[in-house]
Amino acid sequence: MDRRKVCVLMVLWAVASLSSPGHGLRALRRTTGGRRGSAGLTGQDANGVPLRRSKRGWMWNQFFLLEEYMGSDNQYVGKLHSDSDRGDGSVRYVLTGEGAGSLFKIDENSGDIHATKRLDREEKAYYILHAKAVNRVTNEALEGQSEFVIKIHDINDNEPRFTKDPYMARVPEMSDIGTSVIQVTATDADDATYGNSARVVYSILEGQPYFSVDPQTGLIKTALPGMDREVKENYQVVIQAKDMAGQMGGLSGTTTVSITLSDVNDNPPRFSKTLYEFRVPESIELGSAVGVIRAVDADIGENSEMDYRIIGSDGPGMFDVTTNRSSQDGVVLLRKPLDFERKRQYSLRIQVENSHINPRFFSVGPFRDEATVKIIVEDVDEPPVFEHASYVMEIKEDAARNTTIGSVSASDPDVKNNLVRYSIDRRTDMDRMFNVHAGNGSVFILGELDREENAWHNISVISTEINNHRQLSRVPVYVRVLDVNDNAPTFATSYETFVCENAKANQRIQTVSATDADAPPGGQRFFFSLAQEAAGKANFSVRDNKDNTAWILTRRNSYNSLQRSVYHVPVVISDGEYPMQSSTNTLTVRVCTCDREGNMKLCNAEALAARAGLSTGALVAILLCVIILLMIVVLFAALRRQRKKEPLIISKEDVRDNVVSYNDEGGGEEDTQAFDIGTLRNPEAIEESKQRRDIVPETFYPAVRRPVLPPIRDNNGDVRDFINQRLQDNDSDPTAPPYDSLATYAYEGSGSVAESLSSLESATTDGDQDYNYLSEWGPRFKKLADMYGGDDSDRDS
Repeated sequence: MDRRKVCVLMVLWAVASLSSPGHGLRALRRTTGGRRGSAGLTGQDANGVPLRRSKRGWMWNQFFLLEEYMGSDNQYVGKLHSDSDRGDGSVRYVLTGEGAGSLFKIDENSGDIHATKRLDREEKAYYILHAKAVNRVTNEALEGQSEFVIKIHDINDNEPRFTKDPYMARVPEMSDIGTSVIQVTATDADDATYGNSARVVYSILEGQPYFSVDPQTGLIKTALPGMDREVKENYQVVIQAKDMAGQMGGLSGTTTVSITLSDVNDNPPRFSKTLYEFRVPESIELGSAVGVIRAVDADIGENSEMDYRIIGSDGPGMFDVTTNRSSQDGVVLLRKPLDFERKRQYSLRIQVENSHINPRFFSVGPFRDEATVKIIVEDVDEPPVFEHASYVMEIKEDAARNTTIGSVSASDPDVKNNLVRYSIDRRTDMDRMFNVHAGNGSVFILGELDREENAWHNISVISTEINNHRQLSRVPVYVRVLDVNDNAPTFATSYETFVCENAKANQRIQTVSATDADAPPGGQRFFFSLAQEAAGKANFSVRDNKDNTAWILTRRNSYNSLQRSVYHVPVVISDGEYPMQSSTNTLTVRVCTCDREGNMKLCNAEALAARAGLSTGALVAILLCVIILLMIVVLFAALRRQRKKEPLIISKEDVRDNVVSYNDEGGGEEDTQAFDIGTLRNPEAIEESKQRRDIVPETFYPAVRRPVLPPIRDNNGDVRDFINQRLQDNDSDPTAPPYDSLATYAYEGSGSVAESLSSLESATTDGDQDYNYLSEWGPRFKKLADMYGGDDSDRDS
């Protein structure tokens, strides 16, 4: 806003203020007598001083101030003046309240009020202040405090603003003129109660002639009929909002409205061509797609959804058509097998139609289209085809081998009609029980059948073209084995039967039944009887109950378990089929001790033990005692075998002759000369008939006692001869082991001064021996010399 416009507005405001009552100086300065005014007593205070009421020297209500002042000087607001002010400077004016001191300042001497800053009505529309006049010296109030309001006078300094930018809207295509699209709203921050600064008017700048806007409400409407989405879908409309009621000089704002035409079903589907042709092999699987047809619809979404259907065909039920919802294509599917030899071409008439039709556009035309589909069947080499999908055959289980049980038949469906051969799929006949004739398809058996083992056999027969072995087909053959009465009946279960010793004649002791592996058509029927060989001396009888059960009855009054504890009753069971089958089943009956009510107490071995006076517990205790005694004996024997051998010399003082024992097992019954005792007595006496030298005594050989001889200085020739002799004996011994063995010999040599200490060759007793030579052997034999020499002295004395 330029300076000229501000000056004009200020002049207008001044004229309006001067011409209106209650404003200006007159309102600002009201002389009511001031101090010269009369005052009346109305009472006294607490100290008894009379109260005096005086009239105020001025009164005002409000001031007006222009916003957005652009002048260089502070904007003058108004003047405060009190009747008490005589112009001598004794009165000081004070201003308090909102903005006092910062936005508004007062000259304390003259009472002039000025605005120090630019004010914006949109930020704050008015200010409440308080003014009073006080004595400059005493600072006492000369008048009571008064309140006044400074209102900010609005000017058009804010343009209209839209609540959104941009606006998004949708309207259906082909809408009528005046169809509401969207309403836009703009707001103006200026004072709506003063002038036209906040009065907004709407207009359209862009988007004509398609749309219009209401200038007062901002409602956008369609202005052109027949707007087609398929021609143009999106529109950009620019709307202007201007204040001052749209007059010149007013401020304005704009916004953009993006309008999209939504689709309606106003276009029918159309095939891209009227004739479709597809080629398919006759071997195509059922449910496979034969071909795809496509219709085009300019609409989108659900308005473009289509349904295809067959309205005519020369092969009813052969084909079907479905809609692919993602692509809206028509898919032609095969429902029945094709056969080139039977029909080579099919023709279909297919119709397409919109799924959702808008009745408003029925006048446009039918929302459907039609096309012709031609399907050509191509020939392929097909495998043989059996006459039946499966075969069921029956044969008795006693049929002989190579017996024919039925036949299968297959043929080549192609025009060439090639010959076929048959075979058994051995994966279905692992036991090789069946076979098929390769030429005529006759099925026969190769082995013996048993219905009780396997009542049904499921095999597969393969048919193969002779000229093309890759073309083959299979068919299941179910063989039922018919029953023949070839199994004899037996007891239904294993029976444990007993008879009391005090039983009476014709007393029932057991009820038996039978079972048979055969399954006759009329059901089982069994007959029970006692075997002929046991009928003359039978202790029991068999009664047939005619209901496939029988009773075992006693034939005498009492039984004795001591005489006989177990009876075997032969029962003959036969069936009623042809040929009749029978078997003899043995029923074991134990004789038991019972109470008066017939309840078993003891049976067989228990009864015999009870009669002998020993119970089961006593027998167990005796058995445990025997086992414990055997364990003790075995343990004692093992300890004795592990006991250490006693030393040859029990104490140092006992130097008597000791018998050296050899724990040698020997070589067996044939080894009668395991050791030569003569060698032990005289090492030089070597017998030539020794047979074994591989076993050595555990202790050393006792030496033969000889008289003292002078030492021989031939380098121990006798020891060498002894070893050589032993080596020669072992090498020539035929009974020696075929491996190296260690042989140890104790030989002290023939030149020993002490000769042998052993008494084995002593011909005399201890009393005839002279032990005086022991004292000549040195200190080591002094103990022996004292002992034996002392004994001789004692005896001599």
